[in-house]
Amino acid sequence: KNVNIALMQMTCSENRDENLTKVIQAIPKFKEQGAQVICLQELFTSLYFCQSEDHACFSLAESVPGPTTEVLQAIAKENGVVIVASLFEGRTAGIYHNTTAVLDADGSYLGKYRKMHIPDDPNYYEKFYFTPGDLGYQVFDTAYAKVGVLICWDQWFPEAARLTTLKGADIIVYPTAIGWHADEKKELGAKQYEAWKTVQRGHAIANEVYVVSPNRVGIEGDLEFWGGSLVIDPFGEVLYQGSHDQEEEKVVSCDMALIEEHRQSWPFLRDRRIDSYEGLLKRFDD
Repeated sequence: KNVNIALMQMTCSENRDENLTKVIQAIPKFKEQGAQVICLQELFTSLYFCQSEDHACFSLAESVPGPTTEVLQAIAKENGVVIVASLFEGRTAGIYHNTTAVLDADGSYLGKYRKMHIPDDPNYYEKFYFTPGDLGYQVFDTAYAKVGVLICWDQWFPEAARLTTLKGADIIVYPTAIGWHADEKKELGAKQYEAWKTVQRGHAIANEVYVVSPNRVGIEGDLEFWGGSLVIDPFGEVLYQGSHDQEEEKVVSCDMALIEEHRQSWPFLRDRRIDSYEGLLKRFDD
């Protein structure tokens, strides 16, 4: 069967209510276009606050499930859609996570994934804010498909995509916030974006799943978020690529039968030598 996947590529402001309202207003439009699974970008309720280390930003955190998921659950039920929503989770005093909640088409809360790989780079000071995930890799059996979730920096690690696939994912969603530094864009901008796209095409091919990556857009502080959101099929074909500088709302029809078709022709999962991979548990084989 086909599953219609929606991506929302948006700018964000300091006003949390404004950001959430923008999403709430978009969901009925997605439904009118036949959307079944709606994927939101990383930390969509606020500006990307990790560009600096500021204790005041911890006030942005909320419980998951909590107030935002409750609002989105009602919208999901009203429109009969699945929502994949990235949030800043306040777990308890001093413990915070970069977390994505999955809400089913009947409005039920299916669970959450906590980002496992946490970057620490200029303008991406996420280790200051986020404790690494402790829930493992997660797949959620939604009304329309089995949806696995990874988040942004997780995109660069083939192990994460493989383990999510082995848990049964048909679709891997990567809520994302990635962009260019102004002093690097001219020389490295095109290469950086192509590397980002290429590694995700590789995950789609190697695991023969759909990969969906909604990325934010717009200039925030020293970063120009590059948009370019993606939907990639199990053969690595890019079914949709967003612009680099515009807000976009896109629905893409994905044929789930292609997963079985490609796995029969290129049986990567069959031919894995699971007896030979113990070295993956080492940091480096020296």
